[in-house]
This record gives sequence, C-alpha cells and structure tokens, in this order.
Amino acid sequence: MTETGKAQESSGGPIEKVADIGRDIGEYIRVQRSNAKISLRQLSKLAGVSNPYLSQIERGVRKPSAEILQQIAKGLRISAEALYVQAGILDLPTGGPVGDSIRADTELSERQKQVLLDVYESFRRENQAAHPTAENHAQPEQNTPTAEKE
Repeated sequence: MTETGKAQESSGGPIEKVADIGRDIGEYIRVQRSNAKISLRQLSKLAGVSNPYLSQIERGVRKPSAEILQQIAKGLRISAEALYVQAGILDLPTGGPVGDSIRADTELSERQKQVLLDVYESFRRENQAAHPTAENHAQPEQNTPTAEKE
C-alpha cells in the first residue's frame, strides 16, 4: 500500500487534478455569483451553506460534494448539471458542436445558455419531423457527419 501512495506522490497527477477541480469549481461559482450580482453572504443564505465554507469553496480550499453543489446551484438559480460538469462529477453533455459552443460561452448566463439550447433543439426536432430520412437517431447513417460539417 505504501508503494501506491509513493507512486501517487511522485506523479502528483491525481492529487493535482483534484486540486485543479476544486479551484475550477470555486472560480466558476464565484463568476456565476458575480454575474448574478449576489454577495457571498447572500448566496450562503440562499444555499444553506455557511459563509466561511462557501468562501473556502470559492478559493479552491474545499471541494464540495454533489449535494452542496446542488444547494449552491439552487441559490444561484442555475442548473446543478452545470456545476456537476464543472466539478468533474458529470461529463459534458453531448449535442454536437453548436451545443458545446453554447455551453462553453463564458459570457452567457446559465439561463441564457439553456434558452438557446432549447430553441436549437426545437429547430432540430422540427427539421427531423419534416425530413425524417435526413437524420434519424434510431438509424444512424454513415453520411450524416459530412452533412453536419457545413
């Protein structure tokens, strides 16, 4: 068991990744809080999390659990999924390059991103209904990716 510990210490990989995730989620929460124009104290009340603990999360000192992230998401009025993705708990949802671009845009609020994604998906569903042979998720076609590059 000590060999495993030494291997992790010498590579620093897993430990560094956890530290990076903690800093990343903290920074993301701080940006979302700032965009929502909510003080740290206000968010701590809305989320039901102590002010010092929330401050430690934002500074990357603590890595919050999924449960705490859900409470913070409610306080910020953003999707818990967005925080889970930032924290490395969930993988980024699939949806092609347009969806990925919308989700990655740091200048949009979570609500704006969700509205854009909803509109985009509604257009895609409408087009699929009008032209069911063009792209059918039940029967993937090999030619579809070349059509999507345009």
